[in-house]
Amino acid sequence: MNQKFYFECRECGTKINDFNEWFANEQACPSCGKSNVYTVYSTNKEKIKELINKDAKPQSLFHYFDFLPLNNKENVITEGEGIVPIERWAFLEEYALRKYKLNLKIFISRNDKSFATGTFKDKGGALAASVLKEEGVKEYVVVSTGNTATAFAHYLSKAGVSLSVFLPENALNDSVAHIGTYGQKVYSVKGDYARAKVVAADYAKKYNLLITGGNLDPLRLEAKKTQVFEILRVIGKMPDVYIQALSGGTGPFAVEKGIHDLEGTGLVDKLPRFLLAQGDRCAPQAKAWAKAKAEGFPKGYEKEYPIIDNPQPLIPTIATGNPKTYPLMAPLVKRSGGEIFEIKEELALDIARLVAFERVIKIGPASAAALAGLFESLKLGFINDGEVIFVNMGESANRAHEFMFDAAYTTQHVNSVEECERFNRNDYKKQVWEIFENY
Repeated sequence: MNQKFYFECRECGTKINDFNEWFANEQACPSCGKSNVYTVYSTNKEKIKELINKDAKPQSLFHYFDFLPLNNKENVITEGEGIVPIERWAFLEEYALRKYKLNLKIFISRNDKSFATGTFKDKGGALAASVLKEEGVKEYVVVSTGNTATAFAHYLSKAGVSLSVFLPENALNDSVAHIGTYGQKVYSVKGDYARAKVVAADYAKKYNLLITGGNLDPLRLEAKKTQVFEILRVIGKMPDVYIQALSGGTGPFAVEKGIHDLEGTGLVDKLPRFLLAQGDRCAPQAKAWAKAKAEGFPKGYEKEYPIIDNPQPLIPTIATGNPKTYPLMAPLVKRSGGEIFEIKEELALDIARLVAFERVIKIGPASAAALAGLFESLKLGFINDGEVIFVNMGESANRAHEFMFDAAYTTQHVNSVEECERFNRNDYKKQVWEIFENY
């Protein structure tokens, strides 16, 4: 047995020794064929207390090497990802108090500050590249709506791994450009994300290649769970509420895994309440949840969800029309006491303008969707007085230039100086806040 870690099937309990065996079994349990596994470590759990000490000075997610499925530190590929700022945003707290009479502490995870690609997928890309290097994998396949593909293309290029990326045709042009300039292959599939998945799977099978295992892939799950460790290191406790934009749902699954790894340490005693926002142009999980909730969550509710063919979202990076993770996601959200709900994608530009005005930060559309989840949660009464809120914000605007240009609102075209007038920046404050004051 691998001395540092092994995989355990959550369906039947079968133990899988290491990645060599996991990959050989096509990333599935050899007994039941399911791909839902937990990585189990031999590391003493108490060591995490040393790693999250306030005096610790982590440089990347590999600060938590003893709780990651990698054996040799010489194989680490990193650019400082995973240690992104977690900031307390007073202007949102003031809004919650002013409009809803709620005293809250609101923390924002600044994934836009990730050092490599400015996405919230860099942690998964770094760990995947490190593991593939350790296992001697030279060719890999990824299917993505954009963010995962961009991160994997970046890190796998550094690992010398040839990557074939399959994107739906509505993926952001900036994602396609980033991946292509790394020298990795991009296949823009005519159709939606579901169609891209089919073509990618056929390609991987045809050439006997490894393909990313999706939202439950231990390469992604184990990297993302370090966010739990970072929350404890920076905030000192788990939040009452965890908010993010929902596509497939690796984030909530990873939070659950991070908490599972800390059982018995006394550091965490419950899940945060998951409040997960889906864009209204492609919201199958939110629609399934609303139906199940209205019916009192009848037996088997988690198996019923709509499939949206060829969605036309404004935010394609969070659009998953066939949410195969819903049967696992819905029970997780329910156990947490949370909600899955829709947000208006049209709000993304207004939120980007507001954040740029108040924090001088340019955020991408998925980040705006996460913050829209906060505004909608306040409106719907999902948040209680005195709670600590954590928003897992998405990507920066450096890979969504068209979105950033659309968010600009102060340009005036002139012919002469007579048409120019002096201005006060604060005059724009009412303009950027107006929609939310009336929300």
